[in-house]
Amino acid sequence: MRHPLNRLVVASHNEGKVREIRALLKPYGVRTFSAAELGLIDPEETGTTFAENAELKAKTAADAAGMAALADDSGLAVDALGGAPGIYSARWGALPNGSRDFGVAMEKVHNKVVEIDGVKTARFICALSLAFPANGVSTYEGKVEGHLVWPPRGDKGFGYDPIFVAHGDTQTFAEIDPDEKHAKSHRADAFAKFIKAWFPNGPIKPTPIKPTPIKHG
Repeated sequence: MRHPLNRLVVASHNEGKVREIRALLKPYGVRTFSAAELGLIDPEETGTTFAENAELKAKTAADAAGMAALADDSGLAVDALGGAPGIYSARWGALPNGSRDFGVAMEKVHNKVVEIDGVKTARFICALSLAFPANGVSTYEGKVEGHLVWPPRGDKGFGYDPIFVAHGDTQTFAEIDPDEKHAKSHRADAFAKFIKAWFPNGPIKPTPIKPTPIKHG
């Protein structure tokens, strides 16, 4: 029986996020398109939780593209800041010209924690939503616990990765190998639940190539 999903749009204009989700989906034979490739516009994120925003983005993309859409809403929750920046994680890096700079966002987080001499424990949270055109939506949530470091370290990640170290690690998410990050991140945690629901038989196994018999005579 064929998997229920063979193509979908990743409802994001964040290249790092699209690249990470594509890498996670590759073993399952799913053809992916990004929102940018299809010319889709990001809806205004009016939700009050990660799940609400992920569902909004997935539904909007699915209806616009006419195919299944996978969206996530994720961010950094810092204990000393009462869970901030939370759903506003990307907006903390907003610049006057409308672009976003996570260098600015990371410095803002660091300065606020230092100001109150707060604890540096934090977690990344991810809500992953799958929607179909004019149909229902399923949401899966994941998280990874850790702590903040300063100054930022590494250039392999994106977002707040350079200042986050997962429990048990000594390197930031931007220093470790991407494959290692994919195996333990908040997105990987949510993704594992999504995979269990939609691909219960696991990754697609390549079809063995039978050698062509050599005819003699």
